[in-house]
Amino acid sequence: MTPSIVLVLAIGVLFTAGVYLLLERSLTRVLLGFILMGNGANLLFLVAGGRAGGAPIVGTTPDDEMSDPLVQAMVLTAIVITLGLTAFVLAMAYRSWQLHGHDEVQDDLEDRRVARHAARNAPAFEDLDTEESGQTLDDEAAEVHDETDADRDGITDARLGRARPTDDDEGRAR
Repeated sequence: MTPSIVLVLAIGVLFTAGVYLLLERSLTRVLLGFILMGNGANLLFLVAGGRAGGAPIVGTTPDDEMSDPLVQAMVLTAIVITLGLTAFVLAMAYRSWQLHGHDEVQDDLEDRRVARHAARNAPAFEDLDTEESGQTLDDEAAEVHDETDADRDGITDARLGRARPTDDDEGRAR
């Protein structure tokens, strides 16, 4: 049996569109990508299973006319997996909408720092423990720069809605 070219093209389109949507930042588009790829996998299993036949029950259908039961089990398994992934990504998108008002995945600041160090071919950390600086741990911790805390008050500015450093009591910018 040779598969229909229309079904093969449909599988290709479903997988291509699914992968494209999986690479987006919006969780809604990622969800649609999972659904399209799940449907593409189901169609692929059906095409790979061969021709339609009788019920795969011994005694009711001759052996050479039975359909392959493995394909049916694989399709049912793929449906359950797609349903589980859909529920999980939908829950993540809903929670992101509740917390941030959008469902886009943002870059992680630590990932940016690691990428900058990798681009410079520099180590990702500095071992300050090998040399004694004479400072206490509190003094060393106060010198550490946090990209999310521009005014260095210990509170992440994104939670307060501030994006720039503020002026302190003497009117100097930090």
